[in-house]
Amino acid sequence: MIPILLLLLSVILIIVLTAKLNVHPFLALLGAALFFALFSGMNLDTIVQSINDGFGITLGKIGVVIILGVIIGAFLEHSGGAFKLAEKVLKLIGAKRVHEAMGIVGFIVSIPVFADSGFIILNPLNKSLSKKAGLSIVGTAVALMLGLMITHVLVPPTPGPIAAAGILDADVGLVMLVGLVVGILSLIPAIIYCKKIASKHYIDPNPDITEEFIRDKMKTAPSAFRSFLPILIPIILIVGKSLVDFNYGKTDPEAGWVQLVSFVGSPVIALIIGMFLAFTLPRKWDNEILSTTGWVGKSLGDASNIILITGAGGIFGTILQNSGIAAILADTLASANLGIWLPFLLCAAIKTAQGSSTVALITTASIVAPLLQTMGIETDLDKALIVSAIGAGAMVVSHANDSGFWILTQFSGIDIKTGYKTYTLGTFLVGCFAALLIFTATFIF
Repeated sequence: MIPILLLLLSVILIIVLTAKLNVHPFLALLGAALFFALFSGMNLDTIVQSINDGFGITLGKIGVVIILGVIIGAFLEHSGGAFKLAEKVLKLIGAKRVHEAMGIVGFIVSIPVFADSGFIILNPLNKSLSKKAGLSIVGTAVALMLGLMITHVLVPPTPGPIAAAGILDADVGLVMLVGLVVGILSLIPAIIYCKKIASKHYIDPNPDITEEFIRDKMKTAPSAFRSFLPILIPIILIVGKSLVDFNYGKTDPEAGWVQLVSFVGSPVIALIIGMFLAFTLPRKWDNEILSTTGWVGKSLGDASNIILITGAGGIFGTILQNSGIAAILADTLASANLGIWLPFLLCAAIKTAQGSSTVALITTASIVAPLLQTMGIETDLDKALIVSAIGAGAMVVSHANDSGFWILTQFSGIDIKTGYKTYTLGTFLVGCFAALLIFTATFIF
């Protein structure tokens, strides 16, 4: 119980330092990680290694993606393209349906694209839509991230669900079908929550941008179609890679076209292509744009803060992973006879403890696999429901040890306290709702 108590104290420490004392989140996360590591009795060498690995591995996966996403966002904003695109989208969906639009777009995009990358790519569009519609960024950003997370944890071919299906020897097609049904039904309360509750926390999507600024930019802005390309093309490339890897990655991995699609579809390369497309947006090119004092220089200054905080979140998460807290929680819950709730609660505990949804999915599936016969799980549908229950648990809850939490709050300008009140609570509610759906399905089928 001591590691669990230390985890709770660490989270409280982060909230107090950032919300009450205005300490920079990087220092707050690093301090909380060291607090947990030292008081839990971790080996000193392991602490040092965890700090290095947590920062390096996390930023190795997403650091360059963050930088490229920020540059694309800067070009969309300063060229006026983001506002032109927002104007077009608002004409199609209406100003009252931005939450629905972002939730649905996130849901679709995250089937093949990692949730973090999807948020970074779609963030400029979300900010522009929210600004034009006069909405709080909190509700729309949380709607986007919840939509992304639902399919990220429930629907193959994202790595977590497909790995869990493989470990449990579940039919991938059936897992996909169950995941889609549960996901679509879970998206409905997610959007309602964002529209009715999360949006009450008002934060200006772009406080430095006035209506006069938008009008001036719109005069020389590129078309909505051209503005959409830096967002759309990377998504198409990443989706293409996922489809090709899923269908041909094992049967014909050496084929030249397979390797080419895998190369251009990796998030880094896809976003580099998106960045070059963004370079075509300004009507009048000025060499100052790419300088340290121009659009790129200023955007990289913004990115550095996000990168530092995301890396510190990686340190906190790795410290927790290497402390063995997940194993303690697993041992505690695995002995309980909870039926379909066992994989959900087990995964939720591991997710909350160490931050990564993918790690939680794979770890839980590995623990549950030898228990399937004891639990009376025999049919393919039973196994698919178990995988979905694990996926629902992988949403509960996202907080300071999850890179997605920091991507959401820092890219959207949401303070940490509000992030806990809205996004963390949202992941809890949506994950539990999905689990209830699965529990109900066990009685019907």
